[in-house]
Amino acid sequence: MSLESNVFDTALIFEGGGMRAAYTAPTISVLLKNNIYFDWVAGISAGSNNTVNYISRDPYRGRLSFTDFAGDPNFGGIRTLLRGDGFFNANYIYQHTSGPNEALPFKTETFYNNPARLRVGGFNAETGETTYWGREDMSTPERMRLMVQASSTMPGLMPEVTIDGEKWVDGVIGTSGGVALDAAEAEGFEKFLVIMTRPRDYWKQAPRNPRLFERHFRKYPAVADALNTRATRYNATKEKLLELEKEGKAKLFFPDSISINSTERNISKLRRHYVLGMEQANRELPEWQEFLGV
Repeated sequence: MSLESNVFDTALIFEGGGMRAAYTAPTISVLLKNNIYFDWVAGISAGSNNTVNYISRDPYRGRLSFTDFAGDPNFGGIRTLLRGDGFFNANYIYQHTSGPNEALPFKTETFYNNPARLRVGGFNAETGETTYWGREDMSTPERMRLMVQASSTMPGLMPEVTIDGEKWVDGVIGTSGGVALDAAEAEGFEKFLVIMTRPRDYWKQAPRNPRLFERHFRKYPAVADALNTRATRYNATKEKLLELEKEGKAKLFFPDSISINSTERNISKLRRHYVLGMEQANRELPEWQEFLGV
Protein backbone atom coordinates (compact mmCIF):
# COMPACT_ATOMS: atom_id res chain seq x y z
CA MET A 1 0.00 0.00 0.00
CA SER A 2 1.39 3.38 -1.03
CA LEU A 3 1.49 5.95 1.78
CA GLU A 4 2.06 8.99 -0.42
CA SER A 5 -0.23 11.98 0.00
CA ASN A 6 -2.22 13.55 -2.86
CA VAL A 7 -3.68 16.62 -1.09
CA PHE A 8 -1.01 19.16 -0.21
CA ASP A 9 -2.70 22.56 -0.26
CA THR A 10 -5.53 21.84 2.18
CA ALA A 11 -5.49 21.05 5.91
CA LEU A 12 -7.73 18.33 7.31
CA ILE A 13 -8.98 19.21 10.80
CA PHE A 14 -11.00 17.02 13.18
CA GLU A 15 -12.96 18.68 16.00
CA GLY A 16 -13.18 16.96 19.38
CA GLY A 17 -16.39 16.06 21.16
CA GLY A 18 -15.91 12.81 23.07
CA MET A 19 -18.29 10.10 21.92
CA ARG A 20 -19.98 12.47 19.47
CA ALA A 21 -17.09 11.40 17.26
CA ALA A 22 -19.16 8.29 16.53
CA TYR A 23 -20.80 10.54 13.92
CA THR A 24 -17.53 11.86 12.48
CA ALA A 25 -15.32 8.76 12.60
CA PRO A 26 -16.90 7.45 9.35
CA THR A 27 -15.41 10.41 7.49
CA ILE A 28 -12.08 8.58 7.89
CA SER A 29 -13.52 5.58 6.06
CA VAL A 30 -15.00 7.71 3.27
CA LEU A 31 -11.77 9.65 2.72
CA LEU A 32 -9.56 6.55 2.68
CA LYS A 33 -11.94 4.48 0.56
CA ASN A 34 -11.82 7.23 -2.06
CA ASN A 35 -8.03 7.57 -1.93
CA ILE A 36 -8.04 11.06 -0.43
CA TYR A 37 -4.76 11.37 1.47
CA PHE A 38 -3.98 14.67 3.16
CA ASP A 39 -0.39 15.67 3.80
CA TRP A 40 -1.36 17.67 6.93
CA VAL A 41 -3.90 16.57 9.54
CA ALA A 42 -4.76 18.00 12.97
CA GLY A 43 -7.11 17.11 15.77
CA ILE A 44 -7.89 17.89 19.37
CA SER A 45 -9.44 15.58 21.98
CA ALA A 46 -11.54 12.94 20.18
CA GLY A 47 -10.28 14.62 17.01
CA SER A 48 -6.76 13.52 17.93
CA ASN A 49 -7.98 9.92 17.90
CA ASN A 50 -9.49 10.47 14.46
CA THR A 51 -6.21 12.04 13.37
CA VAL A 52 -3.98 9.11 14.31
CA ASN A 53 -6.50 6.58 12.96
CA TYR A 54 -6.55 8.47 9.66
CA ILE A 55 -2.74 8.69 9.49
CA SER A 56 -2.49 4.96 10.21
CA ARG A 57 -5.04 4.34 7.44
CA ASP A 58 -7.34 2.38 9.74
CA PRO A 59 -11.07 3.06 9.31
CA TYR A 60 -11.89 -0.17 11.19
CA ARG A 61 -10.19 1.10 14.36
CA GLY A 62 -11.82 4.47 13.77
CA ARG A 63 -15.24 2.83 13.90
CA LEU A 64 -14.57 0.58 16.90
CA SER A 65 -13.06 3.40 18.95
CA PHE A 66 -16.36 5.27 19.10
CA THR A 67 -18.90 2.45 18.89
CA ASP A 68 -18.40 -1.10 20.16
CA PHE A 69 -15.42 -0.26 22.36
CA ALA A 70 -17.80 1.61 24.68
CA GLY A 71 -19.01 -1.82 25.80
CA ASP A 72 -15.57 -2.91 26.99
CA PRO A 73 -15.87 -3.67 30.74
CA ASN A 74 -12.72 -1.60 31.35
CA PHE A 75 -13.90 1.40 29.32
CA GLY A 76 -14.99 3.37 32.37
CA GLY A 77 -17.99 4.80 34.17
CA ILE A 78 -18.93 6.08 37.61
CA ARG A 79 -16.95 3.28 39.31
CA THR A 80 -13.68 4.21 37.61
CA LEU A 81 -14.38 7.93 38.16
CA LEU A 82 -14.81 7.41 41.91
CA ARG A 83 -11.60 5.42 42.23
CA GLY A 84 -9.63 8.18 40.48
CA ASP A 85 -9.15 6.61 37.05
CA GLY A 86 -11.60 8.92 35.31
CA PHE A 87 -15.10 8.55 33.87
CA PHE A 88 -13.24 7.33 30.81
CA ASN A 89 -10.63 4.89 32.12
CA ALA A 90 -7.88 6.75 30.29
CA ASN A 91 -4.85 4.72 31.33
CA TYR A 92 -6.51 1.55 30.04
CA ILE A 93 -8.00 3.16 26.93
CA TYR A 94 -4.80 4.79 25.71
CA GLN A 95 -2.02 2.64 27.16
CA HIS A 96 -3.36 -0.92 27.19
CA THR A 97 -5.51 -1.40 24.08
CA SER A 98 -3.23 -0.74 21.09
CA GLY A 99 -1.18 -3.93 21.05
CA PRO A 100 -1.75 -6.67 18.45
CA ASN A 101 -3.74 -8.84 20.86
CA GLU A 102 -5.54 -6.03 22.65
CA ALA A 103 -8.94 -4.39 22.21
CA LEU A 104 -7.98 -1.71 19.63
CA PRO A 105 -4.85 -2.86 17.75
CA PHE A 106 -3.02 0.13 16.29
CA LYS A 107 -1.17 0.05 12.97
CA THR A 108 2.02 1.48 14.45
CA GLU A 109 4.21 0.68 11.46
CA THR A 110 1.82 2.37 9.03
CA PHE A 111 1.55 5.39 11.30
CA TYR A 112 5.31 5.93 11.45
CA ASN A 113 5.91 5.12 7.77
CA ASN A 114 3.25 7.58 6.59
CA PRO A 115 5.11 10.82 5.74
CA ALA A 116 2.01 12.98 6.28
CA ARG A 117 2.38 15.65 8.94
CA LEU A 118 0.08 15.80 11.95
CA ARG A 119 -0.70 18.01 14.92
CA VAL A 120 -2.38 16.99 18.18
CA GLY A 121 -3.43 19.78 20.56
CA GLY A 122 -2.92 19.72 24.33
CA PHE A 123 -3.30 22.24 27.16
CA ASN A 124 -0.65 22.67 29.85
CA ALA A 125 -2.57 22.64 33.13
CA GLU A 126 0.24 24.41 34.96
CA THR A 127 1.17 27.20 32.55
CA GLY A 128 -2.04 27.62 30.56
CA GLU A 129 -0.16 27.25 27.26
CA THR A 130 -1.51 25.41 24.24
CA THR A 131 0.83 23.03 22.43
CA TYR A 132 0.38 21.23 19.13
CA TRP A 133 2.51 18.11 19.16
CA GLY A 134 3.80 16.77 15.85
CA ARG A 135 5.48 13.62 14.61
CA GLU A 136 8.82 15.00 15.81
CA ASP A 137 7.47 14.87 19.38
CA MET A 138 6.15 11.32 19.01
CA SER A 139 9.51 9.56 18.87
CA THR A 140 8.06 6.37 20.33
CA PRO A 141 4.61 4.77 20.27
CA GLU A 142 4.43 5.33 24.03
CA ARG A 143 4.91 9.09 23.65
CA MET A 144 2.40 9.22 20.81
CA ARG A 145 -0.21 7.48 22.97
CA LEU A 146 0.51 9.81 25.90
CA MET A 147 0.00 12.87 23.71
CA VAL A 148 -3.27 11.59 22.28
CA GLN A 149 -4.37 10.75 25.83
CA ALA A 150 -3.42 14.21 27.08
CA SER A 151 -5.24 15.86 24.18
CA SER A 152 -8.35 13.85 25.09
CA THR A 153 -8.27 14.33 28.87
CA MET A 154 -11.55 16.03 29.79
CA PRO A 155 -10.85 18.23 32.84
CA GLY A 156 -12.65 16.90 35.88
CA LEU A 157 -13.67 13.66 34.20
CA MET A 158 -10.19 12.25 33.59
CA PRO A 159 -6.92 12.57 35.53
CA GLU A 160 -4.24 14.91 34.20
CA VAL A 161 -1.50 13.34 32.07
CA THR A 162 2.18 13.81 32.90
CA ILE A 163 4.52 14.37 29.95
CA ASP A 164 8.13 15.37 30.56
CA GLY A 165 7.27 16.31 34.14
CA GLU A 166 4.36 18.62 33.26
CA LYS A 167 0.60 18.13 33.64
CA TRP A 168 -1.61 18.24 30.56
CA VAL A 169 -5.34 18.19 29.86
CA ASP A 170 -7.74 18.38 26.93
CA GLY A 171 -6.64 20.75 24.17
CA VAL A 172 -10.22 21.89 23.55
CA ILE A 173 -9.86 24.49 26.30
CA GLY A 174 -6.83 26.01 24.55
CA THR A 175 -6.32 28.85 22.08
CA SER A 176 -8.79 27.72 19.42
CA GLY A 177 -11.60 26.54 21.69
CA GLY A 178 -11.37 23.05 20.23
CA VAL A 179 -10.85 23.30 16.46
CA ALA A 180 -7.19 23.43 15.38
CA LEU A 181 -7.66 26.14 12.75
CA ASP A 182 -4.96 28.24 14.41
CA ALA A 183 -2.42 25.43 14.05
CA ALA A 184 -3.17 25.05 10.34
CA GLU A 185 -2.97 28.79 9.69
CA ALA A 186 0.31 29.01 11.59
CA GLU A 187 1.77 26.55 9.08
CA GLY A 188 0.62 28.58 6.11
CA PHE A 189 -2.61 26.86 5.06
CA GLU A 190 -5.38 28.85 3.43
CA LYS A 191 -7.75 25.98 2.52
CA PHE A 192 -9.40 23.67 5.04
CA LEU A 193 -11.65 20.61 5.25
CA VAL A 194 -13.01 20.71 8.80
CA ILE A 195 -14.96 17.85 10.37
CA MET A 196 -17.17 19.27 13.14
CA THR A 197 -19.06 17.31 15.80
CA ARG A 198 -21.75 19.92 16.53
CA PRO A 199 -24.64 21.02 14.28
CA ARG A 200 -24.26 24.13 12.15
CA ASP A 201 -26.53 26.17 14.42
CA TYR A 202 -24.62 25.33 17.62
CA TRP A 203 -22.94 28.13 19.56
CA LYS A 204 -21.21 27.51 22.86
CA GLN A 205 -22.58 29.19 25.97
CA ALA A 206 -20.49 30.48 28.87
CA PRO A 207 -20.68 28.43 32.10
CA ARG A 208 -23.56 29.37 34.37
CA ASN A 209 -21.44 29.00 37.51
CA PRO A 210 -17.81 30.03 36.88
CA ARG A 211 -16.96 29.67 40.55
CA LEU A 212 -17.62 25.94 40.31
CA PHE A 213 -14.61 25.52 38.04
CA GLU A 214 -12.57 27.90 40.19
CA ARG A 215 -13.24 25.78 43.28
CA HIS A 216 -12.72 22.42 41.56
CA PHE A 217 -9.46 23.43 39.87
CA ARG A 218 -7.88 25.40 42.72
CA LYS A 219 -4.63 23.53 42.02
CA TYR A 220 -4.77 24.49 38.33
CA PRO A 221 -6.24 28.02 38.03
CA ALA A 222 -5.22 28.14 34.36
CA VAL A 223 -7.61 25.25 33.69
CA ALA A 224 -10.48 26.98 35.51
CA ASP A 225 -9.91 30.20 33.59
CA ALA A 226 -9.70 28.37 30.26
CA LEU A 227 -12.94 26.48 30.94
CA ASN A 228 -14.73 29.67 31.94
CA THR A 229 -13.62 31.53 28.81
CA ARG A 230 -13.66 28.69 26.27
CA ALA A 231 -16.99 29.71 24.71
CA THR A 232 -15.51 32.98 23.49
CA ARG A 233 -12.63 31.25 21.73
CA TYR A 234 -14.77 28.44 20.31
CA ASN A 235 -17.34 30.84 18.88
CA ALA A 236 -14.64 33.10 17.43
CA THR A 237 -13.07 30.12 15.65
CA LYS A 238 -16.45 29.02 14.33
CA GLU A 239 -17.22 32.53 13.06
CA LYS A 240 -13.91 32.50 11.22
CA LEU A 241 -14.65 29.09 9.72
CA LEU A 242 -18.04 30.25 8.46
CA GLU A 243 -16.42 33.29 6.88
CA LEU A 244 -13.81 31.07 5.21
CA GLU A 245 -16.64 28.89 3.94
CA LYS A 246 -18.32 31.93 2.36
CA GLU A 247 -15.02 32.82 0.69
CA GLY A 248 -14.70 29.30 -0.74
CA LYS A 249 -11.63 28.55 1.36
CA ALA A 250 -13.20 26.01 3.70
CA LYS A 251 -15.45 23.01 3.33
CA LEU A 252 -17.23 22.32 6.63
CA PHE A 253 -18.88 19.08 7.72
CA PHE A 254 -21.61 19.70 10.32
CA PRO A 255 -23.73 16.76 11.56
CA ASP A 256 -27.22 16.96 10.12
CA SER A 257 -28.73 15.08 13.03
CA ILE A 258 -26.94 14.21 16.25
CA SER A 259 -28.54 13.32 19.57
CA ILE A 260 -25.67 11.89 21.62
CA ASN A 261 -23.40 13.72 24.03
CA SER A 262 -19.70 13.48 24.80
CA THR A 263 -20.13 10.73 27.41
CA GLU A 264 -22.60 8.48 25.55
CA ARG A 265 -22.16 4.76 26.36
CA ASN A 266 -25.17 3.20 24.61
CA ILE A 267 -23.67 1.08 21.83
CA SER A 268 -26.88 0.97 19.79
CA LYS A 269 -27.03 4.77 19.74
CA LEU A 270 -23.34 5.03 18.88
CA ARG A 271 -23.68 2.53 16.02
CA ARG A 272 -26.75 4.37 14.71
CA HIS A 273 -24.88 7.66 14.71
CA TYR A 274 -21.94 6.04 12.93
CA VAL A 275 -24.32 4.94 10.15
CA LEU A 276 -25.86 8.42 9.97
CA GLY A 277 -22.41 9.98 9.76
CA MET A 278 -21.40 7.56 7.03
CA GLU A 279 -24.50 8.38 4.99
CA GLN A 280 -23.91 12.11 5.30
CA ALA A 281 -20.20 11.83 4.48
CA ASN A 282 -20.99 9.87 1.34
CA ARG A 283 -23.57 12.48 0.32
CA GLU A 284 -21.05 15.28 0.76
CA LEU A 285 -18.14 13.40 -0.84
CA PRO A 286 -18.63 14.89 -4.33
CA GLU A 287 -18.41 18.40 -2.86
CA TRP A 288 -15.21 17.44 -1.03
CA GLN A 289 -13.68 16.02 -4.20
CA GLU A 290 -14.53 19.15 -6.18
CA PHE A 291 -13.15 21.39 -3.42
CA LEU A 292 -9.93 19.37 -3.19
CA GLY A 293 -9.51 18.75 -6.89
CA VAL A 294 -9.16 14.98 -6.54
